[in-house]
Amino acid sequence: MSRPPVGPFTHKGSLQKQPGASGQPPVALIHQTSNILHSGGETQETARAFNAASLQLRKTQPEPRIHSLAAQMFLSGRASHFTWSGTLKERGNSYTGSEPLRVGMTAPGSSGLEVLLSTLQRVGDVESTLNTLNVLDELLSAGTDRRIHYMISKGGSEALLMALQNTTQGLSPDFSVLIPLLHLLAKVGHRDRGIGVKAEKLEAVLPTLELLRHNVKNARRAAACLWVLRVFCSSVSTATLIGNNRGLDVIFRLISPHNTQHTRRVRAAIDTLAALLRSKVNCRAAVAKGYVSGLLKLYEDWHSHDPNLEHVPIRRALLHCLLHVTSSQEGRSAMVAEGGMTLLLQITQSCLAVAGLECLVKPAVQLMRKCLPRCPIPLTSDQSAYSLLLPGRSNTHWDADTKLDDSFEDESEDDTEHDEADCHDYEDDLETDVSVLSSRPQPDRSVEELEQYARLCPELHHNFRELDLASEVEDSSDEDLLNGGLENSSWAKMSRSVRSRRKSQQPSASSDLQTNLQKMTPCGEEEKDLNAHEFHSHYLRCQQEAAAQTQSVAGYSILAFPDFWGHLPPPGLEPMAPRRPNIQRKKVLEDIQRFLCPQDVINKVIFDLDDPSYQSPSDQQDSLRFFSKFECGNLRKVMHIRRHEYDLILNADVNTSQHHQWFYFEVSGMVANVPYRFNIINCEKVNSQFNYGMQPVMYSVREALEGRPHWVRSGTEICYYRNNFHPSCRKGSSLYTLTFTVTFKHDEDVCYLAYHYPYSYSALQAHLQLLQRSVDPRKVFFRRQSLCPTLGGNSCPFVTITASPPSRNWKDLHQFRNRPCVVLTARVHPGESNASWVMKGSLEFLCSDDPIAQTLREAYVFKIVPMLNPDGVVNGTQRCSLSGEDQNRQWMKPDISLSPTIFHTKGLLLYLSSTGRTPVVFCDFHGHSRKKNVFLYGCSVKETLWQSGCTVDTSVLKEPPGYRMIPKMLDRIAPAFSFNSCNFLIEKSRASTARVVVWREVGVLRSYTMESTYNGCDQGIYKGFQIGTRQLEEMGQKFCQSLLILCRNRLDYNSKIISHVSALLDLDDSPLDHKSHNCFEDDEPPCVEEIEYHTHRCADLGGDELDAEVNGNASSTEEEDNNALQCHSNDKFQLCPSSVQQGPRERLSSHRRLCRNMDST
Repeated sequence: MSRPPVGPFTHKGSLQKQPGASGQPPVALIHQTSNILHSGGETQETARAFNAASLQLRKTQPEPRIHSLAAQMFLSGRASHFTWSGTLKERGNSYTGSEPLRVGMTAPGSSGLEVLLSTLQRVGDVESTLNTLNVLDELLSAGTDRRIHYMISKGGSEALLMALQNTTQGLSPDFSVLIPLLHLLAKVGHRDRGIGVKAEKLEAVLPTLELLRHNVKNARRAAACLWVLRVFCSSVSTATLIGNNRGLDVIFRLISPHNTQHTRRVRAAIDTLAALLRSKVNCRAAVAKGYVSGLLKLYEDWHSHDPNLEHVPIRRALLHCLLHVTSSQEGRSAMVAEGGMTLLLQITQSCLAVAGLECLVKPAVQLMRKCLPRCPIPLTSDQSAYSLLLPGRSNTHWDADTKLDDSFEDESEDDTEHDEADCHDYEDDLETDVSVLSSRPQPDRSVEELEQYARLCPELHHNFRELDLASEVEDSSDEDLLNGGLENSSWAKMSRSVRSRRKSQQPSASSDLQTNLQKMTPCGEEEKDLNAHEFHSHYLRCQQEAAAQTQSVAGYSILAFPDFWGHLPPPGLEPMAPRRPNIQRKKVLEDIQRFLCPQDVINKVIFDLDDPSYQSPSDQQDSLRFFSKFECGNLRKVMHIRRHEYDLILNADVNTSQHHQWFYFEVSGMVANVPYRFNIINCEKVNSQFNYGMQPVMYSVREALEGRPHWVRSGTEICYYRNNFHPSCRKGSSLYTLTFTVTFKHDEDVCYLAYHYPYSYSALQAHLQLLQRSVDPRKVFFRRQSLCPTLGGNSCPFVTITASPPSRNWKDLHQFRNRPCVVLTARVHPGESNASWVMKGSLEFLCSDDPIAQTLREAYVFKIVPMLNPDGVVNGTQRCSLSGEDQNRQWMKPDISLSPTIFHTKGLLLYLSSTGRTPVVFCDFHGHSRKKNVFLYGCSVKETLWQSGCTVDTSVLKEPPGYRMIPKMLDRIAPAFSFNSCNFLIEKSRASTARVVVWREVGVLRSYTMESTYNGCDQGIYKGFQIGTRQLEEMGQKFCQSLLILCRNRLDYNSKIISHVSALLDLDDSPLDHKSHNCFEDDEPPCVEEIEYHTHRCADLGGDELDAEVNGNASSTEEEDNNALQCHSNDKFQLCPSSVQQGPRERLSSHRRLCRNMDST
């Protein structure tokens, strides 16, 4: 509280027993107790003196009947400190406040506080009551709020409410007692969350309102009543009770236009009105009475007469009233109809230039956002522009069956609506049924059905006749193996292999690209430069051939230039984009101006997938040109808003009406050095890494032709926030805007903008073809097969990689065919292109001459499905396949027709298990849009039970700790990996994901989901940098290297290889300091600017601020009030609506009768 603690003092002498009237507390004893607190001395003597006074009080009064708790509380002097003893938990939940409790205050052990509270409730002489109040106020003012909370736990609030009720029962209440009592009640009640309910049950609400009604002309008394009513309104039911008894009218009349007198009463009235408007009933009544117009006029009046910023708290309180009253649709409509948006925008813009008015600007901007009329997205339908007739369904069947799933994020994220998020209990989602966790379900198909997957194990039946025909190969020295890295051994040798195998062809790349490739070659040798260029040219031809055979729902016939020309990794690490202060506010104010000044908006459609006339780039010179009908492209509609501003609408996943995140489009016709603002207005996630330094990626054709074919992070003034749009078919759903500004370097350039580095299905096919051609079959067993055809008619690639046996003798073939398996999958969610870059790094590493890669090939057979959802990738969807379903939720019971890739991948896993070759590791690569770093999710029964607080004895459960070995390894060797972000819990909502199904049904202990950030890292050497394709590929390489820890005891190494990998193998089994956490939560702190506006909470007065107001009111005098009222009593409140001025002011004759006959208005 605001007063300083009572200092040490010395109290000499003894307390003398004072005579008093029978049943009345001795005035001198209370007075003496009060004096003790104002004297000086040691705290131990203070306690003894205080308790002695309390003892005398107990001896001189009979046992009272009060409304409080039967509790023991005492003061003790310990180590020269004046302290309260006891804990807040002693009260428990036993008291409901519904009945008075009889407490024997004279019983032995009763404390001084209990005596004071008992004395306060007894109607005695004024001096004793004032002294009791003074003692309590001084006692509670010394120290922190802990004393007040302790007093509350002992029934202090009830005692004060009873005293208030008793004091107001007379015909002429004594305000010399009432005002300090009201002040103390306001201070204590502000810290008591249940004060409103208690006041209702003790029937103290309406007497306080009646007291205010009779003292509206006395500023000091009115302010004291208002603060108490304000704290009562912490309960919505209490606020409604006050409103139903015309409390709104009484309080609104006390809010006068600008004046220099009684500002404390005005502020108290405004704050109390704001508290009353938390009730929806009161909000509707306030709108009906015309309060919105009156509050706007008051705000304008106080603003225009406050150049010296003396009344900022009053202006802020008026904004809080408007924020509350606009919680209803009627209030928002009234706000717009009364011109409140224009008024607030003008005042807010004037406040932006004045320092110290942030407390006004922030609520005003949130208020305007809240009142912007909600409008549907300008689409004819929320359904995707593309659809596919599914097996066994009609043309419209998919739309009827599509579920509006709010969980449109990868398995680690949860995107429920705001009003449901607070109610979501993460621990309730944890699986606590030990039988479910420990049991292994029967396979969902027979052994005979699984035999078909023998074809996906070519290592079991290949005869290796080529080993007899091959010439003897010289053994590589250890030095060559040790010096062979991914760059030199994989890519350089790959290019040589391609050069020797392919037919002579003319390069398709330009001389500029060739020159640039020569500059970027690390060694700078002419032969390597030529090889790199020839390899790149051949890669592009392979990709173009693959693209020509790719099937799409939209019938794509154009190849995006980055796929046609090719691209190289970003030239270096790119730092996270700094966020300019208040950049979101700037964008929101521009959006508000757009609503208020529609004449300044162009609002012209320049691209629309639903209208063929807008699908091709036009020749218009006054706007940018857009295009997205190419593989992986996603952009549905573009609206030209202002000269250099465009609204962009993303296409929903095929056969759905949701999942808007991935974007990839072409833009042209720009002017150099002009900032263009792009608003993607139908995003669905409640937050994004775009608020934390992430940028989109951009590819410039002009830059590529000049020898710089890079995807680079681009964009400034980036922010992500909720807008005023809603889906045309789902009015209750919220949408969000991603806005960013791009300044292009070249006139009339052609650029591509994307959510993340694109990786297309055609690129994967070309990459696999080159890998197959580049490996030496005498060292690497590489087989590329088709897992199955997809719904869209594309082939799902499947790859087997292991080391070829040294010879065809029985021992070598036996070791070859009995190697354990490692299964890797990726890209089940098409929008997670970062997962494909991680997979690319794994594939290249496993095919390289790196000694660790060679060791891993000799130890394992790698079964890889690099793209589980080819159709989704081709058609530019975010999460689903062409069936309109999230394929990572189909693993429990996959449908062979609608989820063929999941069905057959699970079938392969079950086949391996049935033949005794259960994979030692399964990992599904994903991307995460709301967290930084790279991390793993695994499965642990014990950790799940520990986290959920289950009472099951986990000591009897046997669970190998090996599931942590790979994460611990990665934490040491992978710069982007964060073990602290890992999670090993099993959630019910994730029961049908790959990670959980493979762990539970296939029996893979090390079953993981590896999540890679779209943004960057907040730890390690990459801290503060956005992740690029090099870092993602490196992560794939490091994941493979981490597998070495699992085979360290089963393989023989020569001494030099052991020396080379000793750092990787130096890993003990001790647990790291880590605890699985709530994977639904973001790792990020709250955004510096509020993303939402409908959940905005007005900042209530703090305890110290309220105490200061109450103490200021206590220091004023009646004379000041009376003199000031002479000139104010005849003022006519012109801003008050007529309905309020003419409202009746009937006297309340009975509290109970008024409760039964509430005025609904």
